[in-house]
Amino acid sequence: MERLICLAIGYVCGLFQTSYIIGRLHKTDIREHGSGNAGTTNALRTFGKKAGAITLLCDCLKCVAAILIVKMLFREDYGEILPLLSLYAAAGCILGHNFPVYLKFKGGKGIAASVGLILAFDWRIFAVCFVVFFGLFFATHYVSLCSISAYVAAFICMVFFGQMGSYGMDAPHTVELYGVMAALTLLALFRHRANILRLLAGTENKIFLGKSGKKG
Repeated sequence: MERLICLAIGYVCGLFQTSYIIGRLHKTDIREHGSGNAGTTNALRTFGKKAGAITLLCDCLKCVAAILIVKMLFREDYGEILPLLSLYAAAGCILGHNFPVYLKFKGGKGIAASVGLILAFDWRIFAVCFVVFFGLFFATHYVSLCSISAYVAAFICMVFFGQMGSYGMDAPHTVELYGVMAALTLLALFRHRANILRLLAGTENKIFLGKSGKKG
């Protein structure tokens, strides 16, 4: 039951669709522009760098908020599995972001929310993903490739640190932790399936952080 509660808390937090709200302030629906995705990259392309930065920050913070709420609620009774419950909260947030009920389940791809997950969960994983993401970004300028690679790196790091005993849980709960993160990684790959096809075909858009901040 506590897992479902964590998922529900996260889902409600994930319903705060930053790029959609920014679009409405511009009297438009961001899902009708660019990639049709209600996320950071499309906000950057459609409304500019300021909107992209605000979207990234707010979508990141809503996942951090979900994790903090769960930690406050379950610290006393479920402290021994708090890392697992925190990950369930983050998973709920990503699901709420990707599939918001009030937008007919058409949201973003969950990458910015996942930044919040990693940041609140384990700073060491965040540091690794930061290097992977920006190393690839400045080499290729393919945000989708950077996002996918960083997600896979996060999963590998979580398993590595988990096997080192970093999360203080018994084996069954630690394996469950890996399972939840594996599911989130697969979801990220699924949400980027069109990008993967374009990467393979050499037609994926590039993002540059110059004056325009748009594709090259």
